[in-house]
Amino acid sequence: MNRGQGVLAGVSALVLGAIVTWGIMGTGTTEPEVTPTSGLVTGGAFTPSPSASPLASSLTSCCDIASPSATNPAGDQGDPGASASGASGTKNAGELKGAAGAPCAGADVTVSDAESLSDALKGAAPGEVIAMADGTYVGQFVATASGTAGKPITLCGGAASIIDGDGLDGGYGFHLDGAKYWVLSGFTITNAQKGVVADGTVGSLVTGLTVHHIGDEGIHLRDFSTDNVVRGNTVFDTGNRRDKFGEGIYIGTANSNWCTISDCKPDASDRNLVAYNTIYDTTAENVDIKEGTSGGVLSHNAFDGSGITSGGGDSWVDVKGNSWVIEANVGVNSPMDGFQVHDVADGWGKGNVFRDNTATVNGPGYGFALRPEQDNVVECSNTVSNAKKGLSNVSCR
Repeated sequence: MNRGQGVLAGVSALVLGAIVTWGIMGTGTTEPEVTPTSGLVTGGAFTPSPSASPLASSLTSCCDIASPSATNPAGDQGDPGASASGASGTKNAGELKGAAGAPCAGADVTVSDAESLSDALKGAAPGEVIAMADGTYVGQFVATASGTAGKPITLCGGAASIIDGDGLDGGYGFHLDGAKYWVLSGFTITNAQKGVVADGTVGSLVTGLTVHHIGDEGIHLRDFSTDNVVRGNTVFDTGNRRDKFGEGIYIGTANSNWCTISDCKPDASDRNLVAYNTIYDTTAENVDIKEGTSGGVLSHNAFDGSGITSGGGDSWVDVKGNSWVIEANVGVNSPMDGFQVHDVADGWGKGNVFRDNTATVNGPGYGFALRPEQDNVVECSNTVSNAKKGLSNVSCR
């Protein structure tokens, strides 16, 4: 397996107002022309690049999520007051001071070691920007303070600002523990049981991180984490502790753990946007969307399933939630299917839509496997190649 480090370059944070304009859910959004394989797939092989990623300009934007450009590397909407209809209330994140730059502009506090980082997190206030100098920060870091919709708290740094979780067997590299309205931008997390864990966060942005050499999953939103953006990150080399827990990005909680994580209720980690991420060398699914979650978007990501083990998973994406839109993603090399839907709890695994995805499966299954079909939709705009069983086990429409 490829254990090399693929690093995104030139990624900066987007304005939280660009989280999404939920016209993607079928309210008249114009279908774009998408050429998703450019710069990502060559001869059926996934090619991570330090300068090319799903942020490549060849990916035409959809869903009111602007495409990146030389003058707008984050793909910002240019409207910090954009609303998210369908969400509870209206977001207005304002401009994210310090969200762009190297390592980040407009810092209020600059930290250079683990102790000063911990102290800064404890004292963080709305609107504050905490900049990490290059270097290694050994430990497991927790944020409990919250920003506001207009004044998020920002933690930013360059790729050489490295959080080292001090071992794969216990603890989270970075934990948003009930902390709302945060921006995590640009730095690296490695050598932890879990990379980023968000419990009960709202209106937060995780962007431009490199998350690798992780015991379990790379980035996990759970415990009613809603209306967040996970965008432009590179996640790889996960599942080093337990292959079955080695997902790249994980949304929600399995129903078997609802009584542990979400007070015995479905973990309604809803309306999250996962876009423009590069995910590979994971032992379980690149993305796992759990029962209990609804109304999210998985868009313009690049997947490679070459590292998925027999004990970890058998597809790039497994959707068990409801009413997700999965579109314009690119995938290569799966041990079975490209994308799957499963019904593992009553009332879940329904109403999901797959469109404009490009699946080079190079495997024995389908591009899209709906088990069962229920009212999920595989649109005929999807492109599938080298899947032994074909496009899908249901008719496209």
